[in-house]
Amino acid sequence: MVGRRIGAWVDRVMLALVLTLLAVPVVWVLLSAFKPRTEVAALPPHLFVRPTLENFVELFGRTDFGQNTLNSLIVAGGSTLLGLALAAPASFAMAWHRLSWPATATLFARMAPGALFLLPWFLMFSDLGLTGSHLVLILTHAVITLPVAIWVLLPYFEAMPRDLVESAQVDGASSVQALVKVALPVAAPGIVVAAILCFVFSWNYFLFALVLSGFDTKTAIVASFNFVGEGVTNWGALMAAAVVIAAPPLILTLIIQRRLVAGLAAGAVKG
Repeated sequence: MVGRRIGAWVDRVMLALVLTLLAVPVVWVLLSAFKPRTEVAALPPHLFVRPTLENFVELFGRTDFGQNTLNSLIVAGGSTLLGLALAAPASFAMAWHRLSWPATATLFARMAPGALFLLPWFLMFSDLGLTGSHLVLILTHAVITLPVAIWVLLPYFEAMPRDLVESAQVDGASSVQALVKVALPVAAPGIVVAAILCFVFSWNYFLFALVLSGFDTKTAIVASFNFVGEGVTNWGALMAAAVVIAAPPLILTLIIQRRLVAGLAAGAVKG
């Protein structure tokens, strides 16, 4: 009994330490975003100050960060939809025919350094006159979202009883109809998980947007580096930008966290 109690207290202490390490940077950024600009980088730091919105007023009033945020939503949303649209039939076919090498090939593409793709893409899209458009960013970010969606959806389709699809085909359903009306509803939890992960990965990705975006299509995470200079850094606006960038994935996850946890657990069991 004594050993169990000591083990339980050790677990609680370790959990508290981990939560503290995770929470301190988040709380620090959040507090700094609402501090006066002169207090953000003060040493020693001021923990208790009168909150102000001047950093957010400067962020959205004096810069194009609102448009940059909209660009991020367009790119992340578009690449997520494209990744799911391609991954759903692909993972269904892999599971149905019991193929693993295509999924492995897409994983290799995801693990390769992003710089490996940049020069060919830049030259190709420049020749086509598409550099700097939302379409280019959506297409390139699909390299991020497609492997993620495939590997999340694959266990769901592999665990799905083949009798369901075969029964639909006996009733006259085509392969596309069997996928849309039978397989996708069964894999709905996996689709939710894949959508969240794809959106977050695309939203946070920096390299492709840095090189391939234009002035009017610059994403929020790229635009935030405008506040960092060689001699002076606008810490207040940078902290406000960090809060805005972190908000959409966090809000999305909180809204559907139950389905997210259930989907991940189901995928782990089915895989």
